[in-house]
Amino acid sequence: MTDELPDVDLDAFRREGLLPTPGAEPAQHDGTGRVGLSFTVLDTDPERTAHRQVRVPPGVTVFDAASWNGIAIDSTCGGHGTCHKCKVRVEGSTPITRHDVKTFTREQLDAGWRLACLVNATRDLTVDVPPLTTRPKAATVGVGRQVILRPAIQKRYVELDEPTLADQRTDLARLLEAIDDLEPTADLHVLRRLPSVLRQADFKVTAVVVDEALVDVEPGDTTKQQYAIAFDLGTTTVVATLLDVGTGTPVAVASMLNRQQPFGGDVITRISATMMDPEALGRLQAAACDTLATLAAQVCDEGGVDPAHVYEVAIAGNATMTALALGIDPEPLGVAPFIMSTAQPPDLLAADLGLALHPRARVTLFPALGAYVGGDIVAGMLATGMDRDKRTRLFIDVGTNCEIVVSDGDRILSTAAPAGPAFEGGAIRCGMRAADGAIEVVKLGEDVELGVIGDVEPKGLCGSGLVDAVAELVKVGLLDASGRYVADEVAKEVAPSLADRLTMLSNSKGAQERVFVLHRPTPDAEPGDCVVLSQRDVRELQFAKAAISTGWTLLLEELGLEHRDVQQVLLAGSFGSYLSAASAVRIGLVPKLPVLRIVAAGNVAGEGAKMALLSVRERAGAQALLEEVTYVELSDRTDFNDRFVDQLGF
Repeated sequence: MTDELPDVDLDAFRREGLLPTPGAEPAQHDGTGRVGLSFTVLDTDPERTAHRQVRVPPGVTVFDAASWNGIAIDSTCGGHGTCHKCKVRVEGSTPITRHDVKTFTREQLDAGWRLACLVNATRDLTVDVPPLTTRPKAATVGVGRQVILRPAIQKRYVELDEPTLADQRTDLARLLEAIDDLEPTADLHVLRRLPSVLRQADFKVTAVVVDEALVDVEPGDTTKQQYAIAFDLGTTTVVATLLDVGTGTPVAVASMLNRQQPFGGDVITRISATMMDPEALGRLQAAACDTLATLAAQVCDEGGVDPAHVYEVAIAGNATMTALALGIDPEPLGVAPFIMSTAQPPDLLAADLGLALHPRARVTLFPALGAYVGGDIVAGMLATGMDRDKRTRLFIDVGTNCEIVVSDGDRILSTAAPAGPAFEGGAIRCGMRAADGAIEVVKLGEDVELGVIGDVEPKGLCGSGLVDAVAELVKVGLLDASGRYVADEVAKEVAPSLADRLTMLSNSKGAQERVFVLHRPTPDAEPGDCVVLSQRDVRELQFAKAAISTGWTLLLEELGLEHRDVQQVLLAGSFGSYLSAASAVRIGLVPKLPVLRIVAAGNVAGEGAKMALLSVRERAGAQALLEEVTYVELSDRTDFNDRFVDQLGF
């Protein structure tokens, strides 16, 4: 193999149909919408040669298909086609690129040798992968996934020949010819800077390219300063992660409450605010942008990074949060038939959102599947590889609006279930958010054991504590299968040491209701001064869990599956990180499975945003999910109410 350009008759390749022709090659795939790749991973020892078959969306490169499925192919450029190391042999007629011509001899091309990063899988392929000699740069992101580094941000340091009367090339042509592995376009901002920067830097400069755009020319060598910020734009909390995209490592992380909080704690109240006050939309947009700008400044300060070296931003948020940040009227999202203005928000400049970063820094927003399965869930699916795992998996993001995704390895279905505010402490007598003083763990035995955030005096009950409390009361027999507290006589029989904690207390309407005392501030404290779990609280949790379990049950049935077929449950978001898997199983929030199959996935929306910044191929994967995922509207199901009632019991 040679790095020199071989003597190849390109016209002959075109006549043979091997060189690309205008127009995209039509994808050939099975009924699942994917193409199959059969990899043979060669080894110097024939007995260690491995065979793998995978299915991927049509159009994915062979290099990406391999890396997504844990098959290592040589590369040092991360799949940009510039290192010429990702050599594979592909059976059958495959188009040849100019980079292939530079890499292989005519005999090798005839034998099917190609650069894996330039072969698009538009049909089933058989691929031979040589043994590794180098290892591609990668970063661990998402739920145990490795991402091959291929950021949209590219920097090239060049030392240019100065112009002469014999060499009167334009400044732009001189620069672009020096970075011939990229083919960017320059806008007026760059052209205004280019002449002075070149001459002040003695023609030793760094070209900054984002996607296909030359966004800046910087004096000297700044190739090690390549940064981006990933945002998880949550309804309650916003998280920012500053990334060094050259190494794939996080530099700083910061979070804060969304400054839209005064307008309401959930998306419905914020939508309502815009409907009641014409000026509220502008104030909500300003609050969102102020939150993003504050966090951007904070992570740059903590990371010791010049904001001018942050060239890209990715934002993952639900459809309402995205619309409000962009100043788009969210009213159609809040009323039937729940219509978004667009599923794919446009790219824009960070300056448009008030972010003081590089003047031409780009912002990418995740696409949405529906009004209530937004960009944060698409980012979560990307991070968890819902489209790349052959197992049957269930993804649940628990909140006021609970998003659910089910994949059987071929098809992916999603929906949203109206869970209500119980999991966030809303509509619960002693409910509160997960802050200092919130009970987050409950264990019942001879006595009550509580885990309290901040190790302080209990003040109330957060979502995970609510689920634990109900699950434990069901386990010891103080709550029956219908969710009703048992009579005093039964309580003394099944849990004598806890029976005296069952008492009566007046509710907000003055009527008496049964409660269980979780914490007494003093031994003789009145029930009204204690942290209690009321009968109404139990009902609120029942309604929330019934909505969620009805959602995933209906999706499983759509795929012809039963509960026991689920091989992994992913609990996303901050709530999922603290929820007891055993308690979730006991109350029926998730299928009845061994707890080891239930995984706290964490902030997968933020992880997906990071992946989009580290790899343009992963970003394309997020876009592909719009075509691969089928959204199921529960409110349109005539059997939903009956199925909901069936799921109310414990």
